[in-house]
Amino acid sequence: MSLCIDVITLAPEMWQATTAGVVGRALQKGIWQQHLWQLRDFSDRHDRRVDDRAYGGGPGMVLGAEPLQRSLEHIIAQRPTRPLVVQMDPAGTPFDAQTALRLSKESHITLICGRYEGIDARITEHYVDEQFCMGPYVLSAGDLPGMCMVDAIVRLLPGALGNAQSAPEDSYSQGLLDTPHYTRPEAHALGKVPAVLTSGDHAAITRWRRMMALGRTWQYQPALLQNRPFSDEDIDLLNEYIKTAGIDRH
Repeated sequence: MSLCIDVITLAPEMWQATTAGVVGRALQKGIWQQHLWQLRDFSDRHDRRVDDRAYGGGPGMVLGAEPLQRSLEHIIAQRPTRPLVVQMDPAGTPFDAQTALRLSKESHITLICGRYEGIDARITEHYVDEQFCMGPYVLSAGDLPGMCMVDAIVRLLPGALGNAQSAPEDSYSQGLLDTPHYTRPEAHALGKVPAVLTSGDHAAITRWRRMMALGRTWQYQPALLQNRPFSDEDIDLLNEYIKTAGIDRH
């Protein structure tokens, strides 16, 4: 069974982006399904409005509980099992590679893309299973972070990528950043490809890639290494990276 993703949004036209590239090809192959639901279609008002002022005052509008509830109940009624309901929200858990892998094993996901000041909290309390945040910043709506989440999930589905080894070797998949990559020509005005990569010595290449992954993570995303167990070889490789790169430990 392919992964089914329902998206509740006020801007379904934005989601044309998921019909291109890797996720678009996976969509055409039937590896996953996308269903877009215009929230205004579930409004009972003549002007199709779905927002209102917040109780207690303050700037901005809030997406109302009634149209959101109607849309969710409509989707739930159409699916063989209750979907995992996800909300993009600044208060959510930071979305990461391990979360993407976990969600890629779901059969049905319903994504609520908030807008304005957010959605009526009663919807979150009664329907939402998980909330995710893409970073410590605020966007105009949940659509862009939602598309990021969908992209990260879909590319992990079997058959989505041309090479099955691509995903396991991506940055963050093993808790480390990826290694630098080079292609032809070997010699260029900007520099040469590291000799080890053209040596044909696969053991040496594997060792170099491990050293670069550890070193670049230590240099650019050190938080990823906290509480991570290191083998003696990993420590040697990290020290070698630091020495070779001429980095001051302090």
